Amino acid sequence: MKVLFTGGGTAGHINPALAIAGYLKQKEPNTQILYVGNRGGMEERLVQRAGYDMVFITISGFQRKLTPHNIKRNFQTIGRMFAAAAETKKIIRDFAPDLCVGTGGYVSGPVVWQAARMGVPCVIHESNAYPGVTTKMLAKSVKSVLLAVPDAKSYFDEKVNCVVTGNPVRGEVLAAEREASRKALGLDARPLVLSFGGSLGASALNRAAAFMLAQSAKEGKYQHIHGYGQHDSKFLEETREFGLDLDKNPQIRLLEYIDNMPQCLSAADLVIGRAGAMTLTEIEAKAKASILVPSPNVAENHQFHNAMALVRRGAAEMIEEKDLTGEALWRKVEKLLSDSERLRSLGENAGKMEIRDASERIYRELKKAAESST
Repeated sequence: MKVLFTGGGTAGHINPALAIAGYLKQKEPNTQILYVGNRGGMEERLVQRAGYDMVFITISGFQRKLTPHNIKRNFQTIGRMFAAAAETKKIIRDFAPDLCVGTGGYVSGPVVWQAARMGVPCVIHESNAYPGVTTKMLAKSVKSVLLAVPDAKSYFDEKVNCVVTGNPVRGEVLAAEREASRKALGLDARPLVLSFGGSLGASALNRAAAFMLAQSAKEGKYQHIHGYGQHDSKFLEETREFGLDLDKNPQIRLLEYIDNMPQCLSAADLVIGRAGAMTLTEIEAKAKASILVPSPNVAENHQFHNAMALVRRGAAEMIEEKDLTGEALWRKVEKLLSDSERLRSLGENAGKMEIRDASERIYRELKKAAESST
C-alpha cells in the first residue's frame, strides 16, 4: 500500500502523523510512505529525522486580524494556495497513493483537497476536542474523520462519517522504560521535573519556569529538563536575571526543542506543560503526574476543557494562565514532590484514561478507506 501523509506547523499536528505512520509500517512493513510538508516548517526536521521520504509545498495560513500588512499577507496566501494545488497535483500523480491521511495544519488543506478531487480515498485525524478549521472544511470530502474524543462529533454535520478512535501514541513513547531512560540521560536519584510549553514555546509558562528553575537551583533537590521553544529568544536571558547559573547547576538542562521527548517523558517524575491533545495523550500513556497550564489563545478555549477532563478525574493539577506566576508554580511543584502519595495517585489516574488500542482503531479505519477504492 502507498500512503500519502500530510500535516504540519506544530508538533501537535506532526506527531500524530508519525505515530500513525509508524504503526502502519509495523503492521505492513512493505507500506510506502511519502510525507508532504511545508518548506521551512517544523515537519521538515521531525519527519526526515523519523526516516520517511518527504516532499514540500509552500503554503501559509490566513491572518484573521485584518491590518494592512496582514491583508497583503492574505493575498500572498491565496497565490500560494493556487501554486500549492498545482504542486500537489504533480506529487499525487507521481506517487499514485492508495490513501491520503491528513492530521491538520494549513499544509494539509490543499493536499487532502486535491487528493480527494483526484479520487484518492482520504482520511483526517483530529486530535483535539474542538476540531480545527482545516478539518471542518475538508470533512465532507473525506471517507472518515477520526476523532480523539466523542465530544468533537457535535461540531460536524451528521452526514460526516465520524469515528472515535482516540489519539495514537508513538511507538517510541510506549517503548521507553523509566530506568533505562534515566540511565541514558545521566540522571541521579533525585526527582526529575520535565517542563515545556509546546514545540513553539509559551512565553507565560517560560517566565514562570525561569523563576522555578532559579529557586530550584538554590536548593538542588530536583533535576530539570525544560524545553523553551523556538519563539522565545528571551527565555535564557530571563533565567540569568533570576540568578540561574547553568555552569554551576548541571542538573538543569535548557533546550530549545526536546528531540528525545519519549526518553525524557519516561524518566520524569512530574510533567509541566500545556494541555494540547497529544501532550495529554502521552502523559496518559506513561501514567505521569502533571501540572497543566492550558493556553487561553486557542479556539473555543479547548485546552482548558482538555485539562479539566483530567482534573475532574484526579489525573492532573491545573494552573490557569491568568493565575500563573513563578511563585505559584514553584509552590505547586514543591507541594507535589513532597507528597509521594498524591504524585502516585495523579499518575495512576492519568494512566486509566488512556485509550490503549487507539493505533489499532485508526489502522482499521485506514484499511477500510483504502479498500473502498478497489
